[in-house]
Amino acid sequence: MRKLSLIFGLLAVFLFFIANSCKHPVQQIAIPDYGGFPDEIGKIMINKCATAGCHNAASYQNSAGLLLDTWEHLLQGGNSGASIIAYSPDFSPLLYFVNTNADRGVVATPTMPYDASGTNANTLSDDEYSTLRTWIANGAPDKDGNIPFSANADTRQKYYLTQQGCDQVAVIDAASNLVMRYISVGFDPSNTESPHCLRTDAAGRFAYVSFLNGTGLQKIDLLTDKVVGNVTLGSGSWNILYIAPGDTALATTDWTSNGRVLYVSTGNMVNLPGLTGSGAGAFVYPHGIASDANFDTCFITAQYGNVVYKYAPKVPYYKRISINGNPPATTNSGDNTSPNPHEILMSPDYSKYFLTCEGTDEVRVIDAHTDAVLAVIPVGNLPQEVAISKTKPYLFVTCMEDVNSSTLPGRRGSVYVINYKTYDVVAVLNGDFYQPHGISVDDKNGTIMVASTNGNPDGPAPHHATACGGRAGWYSVYDLNTLKPLSNKRYQVTVMPYSADVRFKNP
Repeated sequence: MRKLSLIFGLLAVFLFFIANSCKHPVQQIAIPDYGGFPDEIGKIMINKCATAGCHNAASYQNSAGLLLDTWEHLLQGGNSGASIIAYSPDFSPLLYFVNTNADRGVVATPTMPYDASGTNANTLSDDEYSTLRTWIANGAPDKDGNIPFSANADTRQKYYLTQQGCDQVAVIDAASNLVMRYISVGFDPSNTESPHCLRTDAAGRFAYVSFLNGTGLQKIDLLTDKVVGNVTLGSGSWNILYIAPGDTALATTDWTSNGRVLYVSTGNMVNLPGLTGSGAGAFVYPHGIASDANFDTCFITAQYGNVVYKYAPKVPYYKRISINGNPPATTNSGDNTSPNPHEILMSPDYSKYFLTCEGTDEVRVIDAHTDAVLAVIPVGNLPQEVAISKTKPYLFVTCMEDVNSSTLPGRRGSVYVINYKTYDVVAVLNGDFYQPHGISVDDKNGTIMVASTNGNPDGPAPHHATACGGRAGWYSVYDLNTLKPLSNKRYQVTVMPYSADVRFKNP
């Protein structure tokens, strides 16, 4: 009986401890925090990249300025711009530096994750590399499925920049100044067709691209950043295009010795043959193009000579305007002493137009009604593209081969800033340029984007190779109010960045 009582006593003590232990909270197992990355990506980024001495908060400034401890920080890029491009693993530099197999794509050095011993002991496994690549190909989402730069598609301000050596268009988020997408363009994937000129419409809804080595034009939806239309124009060197003020049509030039000016309906992307200008040397190497406010009369530069064509196809009306007082003359080569007008841009009130004259290193201002020369403004060597501000009385001119007087070694080219009302040179920008060509003004955000082609082998070495081969170029961003660089970053893109335009042009 005493033994039974002892057993019951021990059982009571045991039940007492069980009951009391249940009153305390159960200890939770900590779930790893992967900085907003999906778990399989976070394990790589946090454990192998955002580590001491590398891409963590304490060290990233000495690691190309690239912070990888969170998904949001990754999207801020580094000193050379974006490190990943959603849906574009072939153009995402981060993959170049973690790749050790040339069969998979570009291999850049030093190999990451960095190993001071030189043995590459921390190199990503094949599975880890494949995981990263697949993640980027699927849009590089965060742990909740959010795709970079996908919000506010209808209002997001963006720059667009053709990559003439790569058959790509870079889409640049204007708030961060980073490449957010690449758009593959062209009619024939087996050939480089060299996207040359890009223009956005006034509504910020569509953009249009011409091709030096293609057979027509393409239309891009600026909501989705996808090609949504094509028009075949035939063999030619399709150069500059100009969108009608009402966005209903465009005109483009075939830059050949027996060139053409063709018109296209933008709504259904069909050629308008009744408005075609061509034949018997009517247009010799036509290049830049602009129009009056009603899109009735076009003004077209003859690349070699001293001529601007004044052409009204519906009348019809055709005239060769001399821009220097000499008899109008064109040639088939730039080996002459003529002005050689390259690009043309109308003033906001359509009363005059500006010509970059690459043969005489000047900008000429012509009255659109009387054809009289209003001003001759000396600028730097080989003036090319022009852009205009609607909030400042500024005309910007890229001078591709100008002597760059900045303290940066090995730079080439400048940007002239001209008051288009007084014709005075306000400033000459000598920054981190090498053969600058494309330029665009964002009056909404108060910035200027300048594209450096970097096509000469003597130019600055790129930070890394690209999937296109060749020499990568870059773009710089300036403050419209101060005319100073916004940062010291060189935003590298692919090969021969050439023509630039901004989505919404009104402030």
